[in-house]
Amino acid sequence: MSMPCLPEMLFGDNFLRIQHTDGYGVEFNAIDAVKRVNNMEDVVKVACAQEWQESRADCEHSKEVARPYDWTYTTDYRGTLLGEELQIKVSKTAERIDMEKLKAREHIMFFDEVLLFEDELHDHGVSMISVKIRVMPTSFFLLMRFFLRVDGVLIRINDTRLYHEAGKDFMLREFSTRESKVEELKNVPAGLYTDPNEIAQHLTLKVTECEKLELPVRQPQTAAKETVQ
Repeated sequence: MSMPCLPEMLFGDNFLRIQHTDGYGVEFNAIDAVKRVNNMEDVVKVACAQEWQESRADCEHSKEVARPYDWTYTTDYRGTLLGEELQIKVSKTAERIDMEKLKAREHIMFFDEVLLFEDELHDHGVSMISVKIRVMPTSFFLLMRFFLRVDGVLIRINDTRLYHEAGKDFMLREFSTRESKVEELKNVPAGLYTDPNEIAQHLTLKVTECEKLELPVRQPQTAAKETVQ
């Protein structure tokens, strides 16, 4: 990664992996999330940016020629596909995750949440990405959320949702971006700004993309073998 500075708290060993015994699957890890950050352009220019950069004067690249990069660490990371011999096929789809079905009461067999990175932007907000999963008897649902709050400027949320229903030969993946400037949230209580779950519904939807991740099928091997006489 050729970035001047990395997030303050980068949990490089953290990951959440969903993998079939045949080797294919999808993984969510910190390093690949950071690789999706724009390392060529400072896309959020605010008064505190210069102060934040000065606070990183001891950065290992500080003695090199300074160049702009996205100091908010915004990432559109959606996961890393796994597999060599067998691979998941990704295609656009109009099919959506049935959120109403997910609201049904069902026993949660497994739940976990993993933090990938976090940065407090030199006390001018927060930039963080985490992924959590819950597994039920009939399905599993995963949410990876990037949350950005630049105090007095904007709030942004990039969500990646992944859903698989038992018996289906595919997963559905939905990516969305919600963003609003703070001046557009004047009617929203400021106490909600720090809670991603509460503020999300008040942000403007900018992007929605839906994909079908088709699971590969291993072709049966021919049982018969030729013998040499």
